[in-house]
Amino acid sequence: MTMKEIALPTPDGDARAYVFTPAGEPGPWPAVIFFMDAPAIRPALFSMCERLAGHGYYVLLPDMFWRAGPYAPINVAEVFGDEAKRREAFGKLMGSTDAQKQVRDAGACLDYLAKQPRVKGRKVGITGYCMGAGIVLRAAGAFPDRIAAAAGFHGGRLATDAPDSPHLLAPRIKAKVHIAGADEDAGFPPEQADRLRSALSAAGVDNEVTIYPGARHGYTMADLPVYDAEAAERHWRELVKLFDATLKAPVVA
Repeated sequence: MTMKEIALPTPDGDARAYVFTPAGEPGPWPAVIFFMDAPAIRPALFSMCERLAGHGYYVLLPDMFWRAGPYAPINVAEVFGDEAKRREAFGKLMGSTDAQKQVRDAGACLDYLAKQPRVKGRKVGITGYCMGAGIVLRAAGAFPDRIAAAAGFHGGRLATDAPDSPHLLAPRIKAKVHIAGADEDAGFPPEQADRLRSALSAAGVDNEVTIYPGARHGYTMADLPVYDAEAAERHWRELVKLFDATLKAPVVA
């Protein structure tokens, strides 16, 4: 695969982002936006984007913490083993973004992709992990005519009582939605999965909302101690199937 870092124009300035494309192929390819998890930009995400590109996709990975300025890659094993270091590492980064900024950044990603000659079709797919799952639902609701498929894995707080809960955007969503939560996850318990599924179905959204049995929060990430190879491979099968069905059809309007 090929990877390059780019400066992504946004309404708030240029964001760091990364583009991955299949090696040895001229394109064009359907596009996918990959929304990161809270441990931020790091080699594990690059590997995932490379794998997705290998299935025939132009993959854009935006750094959602770009407003915090340059930061060193987080030592995941060290941070997750020390609560004080975790708060220190994530405090500044998480504080640099919010739901409104994330939607603006998602719009900037769509604008960028629309100008790329090696991107095929107007509609794109989006996938997100941990905090990225919430970004996926908000983006699908904010840009319904641009997103064909929306996937999220081990996300949290997707269907709460908050006035800005992502599930409230269901009536605006036109994408096919696939959400797979983690088992015994306080951030996305079965009652939230039920609420999200009900909201999407009531809005007429083609959706699948499930929880992977036995898989803990973070199960897709190979550099996390909770990585679950079986659940991660299930995620890959379902993700690629979703994108192939929605983005590789003869015509994506």
